[in-house]
Amino acid sequence: MGGADPLTRQSYHRAIQLLSTSDPLLGAIVACHGNPPFWVQAPGFAGLAWAILGQQVSIESAQATFDKFAALAGAVTPEAFLPLTAEQLHATGFSRQKTSYVRGLAEQIRDGSLDLAALERLDDDAARARLMQLRGVGRWTADTYLLFSLRRPDVWPSGDLALEKAASERAGAPVKLATDAVNRMAEAWRPWRAVAARLLWFQYLHQRGRMPVGPEAGDTGLAG
Repeated sequence: MGGADPLTRQSYHRAIQLLSTSDPLLGAIVACHGNPPFWVQAPGFAGLAWAILGQQVSIESAQATFDKFAALAGAVTPEAFLPLTAEQLHATGFSRQKTSYVRGLAEQIRDGSLDLAALERLDDDAARARLMQLRGVGRWTADTYLLFSLRRPDVWPSGDLALEKAASERAGAPVKLATDAVNRMAEAWRPWRAVAARLLWFQYLHQRGRMPVGPEAGDTGLAG
């Protein structure tokens, strides 16, 4: 069975309206800051490489490494990545571990053992399970790819620290809520949990003065 229809700008803004009118916590974010940008990443190798780079680092750090790599390679493709040496990649910000993960990904795409386009025909659980078979891809990375690159509407990146902090702040909790508690909170946001996640990331960045600015801000990736 295929996945849910990918979010479009139209369905995204409709979902924001539904969530903000039905949930005071999310409605307060829109009231304070307006609608969040429609953050997306390209599907395929580029999007999954970006998700891997986003593991346990800031948005800004992941994007800087990705941009330097893209400038060096000339294209974000397996064919452009594989000839690069570890030293070249390290100079762009790749760690040795992430170089290994992305190299393995590129090799599997090149030899045909991984068909990322086929993921679009799978439901969320099946697509996540297939991604998690890849070395270096855990639940968070798989969900990040499904949320931003495949634009699935109901993917919830459980365990994301920024989401948990933003949800806890909005709920008025004196300390960060546990992952299970935030996951239970998110159940009320089905079938638009990915949109709720974007709202909470938006809140998190605003509170810390880290919102991207400029005409392209809504077209950049965000995770973590």
